[in-house]
Amino acid sequence: MAFTAVPDVLKLPDAVKFMTMLGYPTYFTPFIGFAKILGSIAILIPGFPRIKEWAYAGLAFDLIGAVYSNISVGPIQAQMALMLVWIVPGIVSYIYFHKKLQAIAQ
Repeated sequence: MAFTAVPDVLKLPDAVKFMTMLGYPTYFTPFIGFAKILGSIAILIPGFPRIKEWAYAGLAFDLIGAVYSNISVGPIQAQMALMLVWIVPGIVSYIYFHKKLQAIAQ
């Protein structure tokens, strides 16, 4: 997520063009980029379990929203599978995050 956020934050032409194609306003591109960076940082730093919950939710909404937006504007493309591929490691990470919290609580 952090790596895909850099073009958004920098408002690179390809990132802006892609978001515009999906129907989002130009100002949304850096906003979603910063949100992805903050969410990635929240997941990577130790502690702050409540913030991590929000970060996991936000990043999941981003991925699901990206797939939905792509399907809404045109035919299903092979590149969308890449977005879905990142959902699996996110789910696995989330499960192990909760297992770690339970182990600490015991």
